[in-house]
Amino acid sequence: MRKIFSSLYVQVILGIVVGILCGVFFPDFAVKLKPLGDGFIKLIKMVIAPLIFSSIVIGIAGMQDVKKVGKIGLTSIIYFEIMTTIALIIGLVFVNLIQPGTGMNVDPSSLDPNAVSHYVKQSEEHKTLMDFILSIIPDNVIAAVASDNLLQVLVFAVLFGIGLTKIGHRHAEPVINVLQSFLKAIFAVIKMIMYLAPIGAMGAMGFTIGKYGLEALSSLGMLMVSFYLTCIIFIVVVIGAVLHFYVKVSIFKLLKYIKEELLIVLGTSSSESALPGLMQKLEDAGCSKPIVGLVIPTGYSFNLDGTCIYLTMAAVFISQALNMHLSLEQEIVLLLVLLLTSKGAAGVTGSGFVTLAATLPVVGHVPVEAVGLILGIDRFMSEARALTNIVGNAAATLVVAKYEKGLDEVQLQETLAGKDTPIT
Repeated sequence: MRKIFSSLYVQVILGIVVGILCGVFFPDFAVKLKPLGDGFIKLIKMVIAPLIFSSIVIGIAGMQDVKKVGKIGLTSIIYFEIMTTIALIIGLVFVNLIQPGTGMNVDPSSLDPNAVSHYVKQSEEHKTLMDFILSIIPDNVIAAVASDNLLQVLVFAVLFGIGLTKIGHRHAEPVINVLQSFLKAIFAVIKMIMYLAPIGAMGAMGFTIGKYGLEALSSLGMLMVSFYLTCIIFIVVVIGAVLHFYVKVSIFKLLKYIKEELLIVLGTSSSESALPGLMQKLEDAGCSKPIVGLVIPTGYSFNLDGTCIYLTMAAVFISQALNMHLSLEQEIVLLLVLLLTSKGAAGVTGSGFVTLAATLPVVGHVPVEAVGLILGIDRFMSEARALTNIVGNAAATLVVAKYEKGLDEVQLQETLAGKDTPIT
């Protein structure tokens, strides 16, 4: 019994259950638990930028092949585009089949624009693809690390790693040795932080239930059910098929292997909270360090499958609820616009909601303040978004690693077969 409760997996489950119970029976108290969840996420974010920087630099410098780095990046981007396009289409298909918003008959004049003004303002600040491209170039490297801008850190780390390959092994070796020791220390810090994961999950889940209540789920329950069902189908059928036919592994074995990370994401509603553990586990499963270091951080901005499903379903749901049904041509325009805007708001707090606010005006007649219809349940939907995103990025790493011959398939099969793995 003592061994069971010493498992991080069990501890996080208990934390989530306690948080839900507090939210249901003691909502006022549960709302005050928010700092516990926020504090845990901040602790994780504290180490993400140095972790990514060190991992990428060590990996690229050890690769000694700049062309290989570019090839991995190109392969990753192509895969991301294919999968996110499929996610957008699946979201569009399912929301039209289920029609969760039909019959709500919401009066557009009753919408409160002030409720979503913050998100509308953010969407206006990130409205073009060129703005996004320029934003990934850091004005100041230290500021990029301090602000936890993963794409800016990634850009500098790639350039720095390539720079080390240019100066020769004799000059680069001391820097690499220092970074390797630094990386080991970072993982030691992460191990200490993970002891707080159950408390963080309890605080975040307690706040969500206490703040918004279970009634928020029931009022827009059909959209919730439709969205969760679509995410599950995408993970099991689409990602599962890719892993089964190309990587030759079962999606269910992968889910079991990263179950601690998935539970942490479920409890905190943040996929970033599981990033360090996920990177370590993928390396332990046989993926090369450079590929993990490049694919995972890039995927956190370009491979947001759950967010893509959410965007198409939410946009069409709103049009259904307002009785402003979109034509086939408008839905195609929506799909094409989201192919760009789903990347344009990457790294923005509440990026899914911000992107939705940026996209609705482009579609046509649906008022932007209508996003307020789903504001109450957005927090509940963020869990499914984050879970789908993290599973998609884990699968992407395996696919790219195999394609680029950076995957030890024997080690992968043995690891997923159920051998004991260290608690991350």
